[in-house]
Amino acid sequence: MDHPSLIADHGLIGDLQTAALVSTDGTIDWFCSPRFDSPSVFAKLLDPGGGHCRVRPVQEPYTSRQFYFPGTAVLITRFMTKLGTGEVIDFMRPVHAPHATPGHRLIRMIRCVRGHIEFSVDVVPRFDYGRRPHTTTVTDDGALFDSGLSALTLHAVREPGDAQLAHIHVIEGGVYGSVALEAGQVRGFMFESDGGEPRSIRVTEIEKVFEDTVRYWRDWLNRSTYRGRWREMVERSAITLKLLTYAPTGAMVAAPTTSLPEQIGGERNWDYRYTWVRDASLAVSSLLAMGFTDEAIAFAQWLRERHLRGDGRLKIMYRVDGSSDLLEESFTHWSGYRGSVPVRIGNSASDQLQLDVYGELLDAVYQADRRGAEVGQEGWKALAGLLDWLAENWDQPEEGIWETREGKADFTYGRLMSWVAFDRGIRLATANGRPCALDSWRHERDRVYEQIWEHGWNPLKQAFVQRYGSDSLDASLLRMADVGFITPSDPCWRATLTGIEKDLVTDSLVYRYDPRVSPDGLRGNEGTFSLCTFGYVTALARAGYLEKARLTFEKMLTYANHVGLYAEEIGPTGEQLGNFPQAFTHLALIDAALTLDSAIGDGAHREAEPPLTARYR
Repeated sequence: MDHPSLIADHGLIGDLQTAALVSTDGTIDWFCSPRFDSPSVFAKLLDPGGGHCRVRPVQEPYTSRQFYFPGTAVLITRFMTKLGTGEVIDFMRPVHAPHATPGHRLIRMIRCVRGHIEFSVDVVPRFDYGRRPHTTTVTDDGALFDSGLSALTLHAVREPGDAQLAHIHVIEGGVYGSVALEAGQVRGFMFESDGGEPRSIRVTEIEKVFEDTVRYWRDWLNRSTYRGRWREMVERSAITLKLLTYAPTGAMVAAPTTSLPEQIGGERNWDYRYTWVRDASLAVSSLLAMGFTDEAIAFAQWLRERHLRGDGRLKIMYRVDGSSDLLEESFTHWSGYRGSVPVRIGNSASDQLQLDVYGELLDAVYQADRRGAEVGQEGWKALAGLLDWLAENWDQPEEGIWETREGKADFTYGRLMSWVAFDRGIRLATANGRPCALDSWRHERDRVYEQIWEHGWNPLKQAFVQRYGSDSLDASLLRMADVGFITPSDPCWRATLTGIEKDLVTDSLVYRYDPRVSPDGLRGNEGTFSLCTFGYVTALARAGYLEKARLTFEKMLTYANHVGLYAEEIGPTGEQLGNFPQAFTHLALIDAALTLDSAIGDGAHREAEPPLTARYR
């Protein structure tokens, strides 16, 4: 009997333009093509009829294990039966084209390791989120699935002299078959997303692509400067962030999935297959701290284009190609992950005002500049234009970092990051002698600073609070010391940490906020937010609470799935919730590990310069 895969039962593969999720039972049950934000081809994760590709042993019972080929994004699922052991090796070769490519190749190598084993193969595509029918044509060399607007070709991987695909039959547009292997034999198939006639592919050809893919990921990872205590987890997080990058533009999606719920059966189901300026800026900063500069340069160029084509301000999110049409709609024909509806595509939060994005962007640019990726003339003009807009517009209500649908408010975090934007802009201008409205920026920076202390600090609560005039706490403010607004040893900061621990922390896991105290316009609750938990680690380490920080970090590592990936949240029973894998979580893991390594010392990790907070002490 088939059981729906859990969110955490997956590994991620991709080619830097799109990605796929592969479950521990050998099923690809999420794949969009040709881009992250394109309609799905396989989407069983959201509905039993959403389409899938499954490879698993015919003989039962069997057990399976899944892991990444070391230092790569090549995923291996091993199956053990009484008669033999086999494995499915899934990967996509990274595509570094200057423009989007229509064709994407997803390869599934099937190998028998010991004894003999027979695998069943089901290929059941469902185009356009299961809304568009297709025709299926089977040949001796594979199969063509054609929906008219898009197509998927299955090319058989085999050796000369092999018989045609064994036991193939077609049911409702899906192809079903099997392949029997002896120890040492390799077969499989390759999907190609731009159609074309099926062709037979030699095993040696696929093995060459495998070797090239392994070499790509290891060459990229060798650029990392991280040599700290948690190298395996940090490098896995870096690879995950890279997998979420759209190479033709340098944009990074928040996650490759949509509508994986923050509460099982709830309505907090969102489409994250887009580029949030905030998330991508923070991710770029994390990669920069590990020595990866190319990603920062590419993202900066993409952002410059958004400014040149905009109205002076930034939208909070875009599609990976830079367009901003993210009309939100809900499906009625899909049942959702474990009955969690609605299933949404698009995201209406794209029209919200969120002031913090300017701070995350300017801080990322500042960090890049410190590490040698200097801002060019056109880039500087774009940044200066953004800060001039912010100088006129920061002092107004907004929707805030968490994209609540309760209405606008004076969020302290939005003001905090406005201060960061001005501060980093001033530093860039003075260090590099760039023309700008420096006096205006300084004036606005100081106004924001004074306003936060006057209205963001609640003397009765003895903490900085979520929004002006409230007594509710918010985990986003864990970044206050990290960005240099307040010293980690300041009594007000330590009191805020104490308040957050009291109101939002449960067994080291951190909630974003308490919706009972701070209504967000949505029904139900959510899990603890993994970004915030790792941010709590960073804040504790900065404040000198190293034992608590390290214990919290080590406990958080136990919530990773079997291949080191995290969704957005963790539910009451420890299950992964929300879209998966989540860039926010993995960038925060990197930051926490680097901060802890630096604080603990022993030469585990040293930044090129001391962190900003060190200069405020």
